[in-house]
Amino acid sequence: MSDLSITAVTTKSERKAFVDLPFRLYADDPYWVPPLKGEALGLITPEKNGWFSHAEAQLFLARRDGRVVGRISAHIDTLALEMPAAQGFGPGVGQWGLMDAEDEDIFRALLERAEAWLREQGMVRALGPISMSIWEEPGLLIQGFEQAPTVMMGHHKPVYREWIERAGYRPVKQLVTYELDITQEFPPIVKRIIRSGENNKSIVVREVNKKRFDEEAAIILEILNDAWSDNWGFVPLTPPEIKDVGVKLKPIVFNDLIRIAEVDGRPVAFMITLPDLNEAIRPLNGSLLPFGWAKLLLWLRKPRVRTMRVPLMGVRKELQSSRLASQLAFMMIEAIRKASVAHYGASRGEIGWILDDNQGMNSIATAIESRVNKVYQVYERTL
Repeated sequence: MSDLSITAVTTKSERKAFVDLPFRLYADDPYWVPPLKGEALGLITPEKNGWFSHAEAQLFLARRDGRVVGRISAHIDTLALEMPAAQGFGPGVGQWGLMDAEDEDIFRALLERAEAWLREQGMVRALGPISMSIWEEPGLLIQGFEQAPTVMMGHHKPVYREWIERAGYRPVKQLVTYELDITQEFPPIVKRIIRSGENNKSIVVREVNKKRFDEEAAIILEILNDAWSDNWGFVPLTPPEIKDVGVKLKPIVFNDLIRIAEVDGRPVAFMITLPDLNEAIRPLNGSLLPFGWAKLLLWLRKPRVRTMRVPLMGVRKELQSSRLASQLAFMMIEAIRKASVAHYGASRGEIGWILDDNQGMNSIATAIESRVNKVYQVYERTL
């Protein structure tokens, strides 16, 4: 066997090679969606990703006979180190992700190099794959390979599960997504709950105003960091991250697809829905040139999509054990369901990811007759 070398990524050309590798490894996978290469480069470039304001990462490439045959990232989030250990992260916990390799030997060599880097930084436990923030693409796909991922969701080779588990990693948490036919009305009991809320003068479910983007984003961020604060894997989103995500997602932010619920004039819940951008970028094969940019701009003016994705929903912690919490959730879901069908031609919704032990959200998903369509798994190992 030819010698295998593992080297740290330090140059722009190496970052480009890091981004390019999956295009070759997944070329024959009909469900893989090629990301826009500019966006993928931005994710791993500190100057373009607000996550690096509280985190550091080292990327590695594997080469055999001068040819790139694998990649991996190792990273440490300083905010994650400050979280309670019972919530998944905590002191001494590093992560790895963005992993792809031609074979298991290459993968094992990359993983060992990532683990060595984490040990050098004083880490004693590793979680993975997390690519790279918990808010980006956490977990390894273990169920749902026969569907293309929606915007901001990951896709992996089925064999990676065996490789990770044979390397000594054990499952620690599952994240699930649900799908449903949004052309169908909800069950009678859900409709009664929604009507009751609509008759309550203290409740207002409003659209966001994109013209006040920064103000609306600040409201959502404040609710989000409160609502999710006790969840496994929680790391607070920071203003630099919100700013960068805002720039990235603002073109697919539409007023009628994002709702804020107010009770007695106070914002207490929100729901974000995005048209599935992957439907538009999939044919572009990672590039906006020569005419991809024109096609994408035309699509963005008035998206017509099959699928809408709900990446985030939250209700203030003080309300989460109340009947009001589910009522607000159903009201927001119904308002966005109607807008999705009427204004964008959507017929399918995807909700998630959701922690497998998040009883409240899983109950809501069940009540509206959705079903699990994808499962992602996070692994851990003592270093």
